[in-house]
Amino acid sequence: MNESLHNYAFRLAEQIDIQKPFVVVGLSFGGMLAVEIAKTFNPVCTILISSIPSVAHLPYYFRKAGHLGLHQIIPISFIQHAAILKRLFTNESSEDKKLLKTMIRKSDIGFIRWAMHAVLSWKNTEIPERLFQIHGTRDGILPHRYTNPTYLINGGHLMIFTRAKEINQILGSLLTP
Repeated sequence: MNESLHNYAFRLAEQIDIQKPFVVVGLSFGGMLAVEIAKTFNPVCTILISSIPSVAHLPYYFRKAGHLGLHQIIPISFIQHAAILKRLFTNESSEDKKLLKTMIRKSDIGFIRWAMHAVLSWKNTEIPERLFQIHGTRDGILPHRYTNPTYLINGGHLMIFTRAKEINQILGSLLTP
């Protein structure tokens, strides 16, 4: 699959009724898709959770890996094993570690390869208007120090599971007129 992140997001956006006000919310990779949708359409606001709004917010080591094309030559199984092994050395909660390991093991290899390429070749520099970013202080995948979140929560990349109450409170305040 050679589809760009922008084109994939555009295909997803075909399901949105843009004749009515709408909000775009995206988690992690989905946040990058939400940004691409927001650039083309006009949502009331865009909300990113554990995500980034532009390539400038991607950690330097991901940008370097993309520039070198490492994602195209390293076997996905090696990346999966390395990601699982990394869980031993992160500050993620035990719940996050367990969930991430399960997600990594069950992920479709073709989709992982495509998504890695899409993210590492993402060129977006435009940050949508009315953007709100909820990020975890312990996010080991997209560390908050590389981005400028609107809200910081004491949580990891999958804080939607462990910090759902806090995130729902923020979403409620953003979505209530």
